[in-house]
Amino acid sequence: MASQSNQPQSVHDFTVKDAKGNDVDLSIYKGKVLLIVNVASQCGLTNSNYTELTKLYEKYKDQGLEILAFPCNQFGSQEPGSNEQILEFACTRFKAEYPIFDKVEVNGSNAAPLYKYLKSAKGGLFGDSIKWNFSKFLVDKEGRVVDRYAPTTSPLSIEKDIKKLLEKA
Repeated sequence: MASQSNQPQSVHDFTVKDAKGNDVDLSIYKGKVLLIVNVASQCGLTNSNYTELTKLYEKYKDQGLEILAFPCNQFGSQEPGSNEQILEFACTRFKAEYPIFDKVEVNGSNAAPLYKYLKSAKGGLFGDSIKWNFSKFLVDKEGRVVDRYAPTTSPLSIEKDIKKLLEKA
């Protein structure tokens, strides 16, 4: 029981739910570089972000990049749909092959534990709270949060940082 009180040391210490409600132990991503993004279907940033995330994933998935997308309805109610609708939207319209998880809250007392950890590891410019849809966290192969990017930062502009982490042994 003592291990329960230990603070999580990495992203790999968390278990989250996938869009179908199954538990996913994030330790399965050990040795992968992760880009963790809170997504929404009806945001002004939706098209560009999903399009570029798909490009990054296609280019680097075989080198060890995983993109973990967490739908969130906390910003302008721009993710009102069910998990099924969200999956359908992302996978059909944007050919998303990366995992899309259960809808979460990223701010406030009901924020998902993973998001509490991400924010504590890398506070943003304006404190810890996530500002909007498509905030991005870059995580190294050991599960450490390396960087945090604003919603308006395009996924392709992060490519050089992803490459650096992928090239590390």
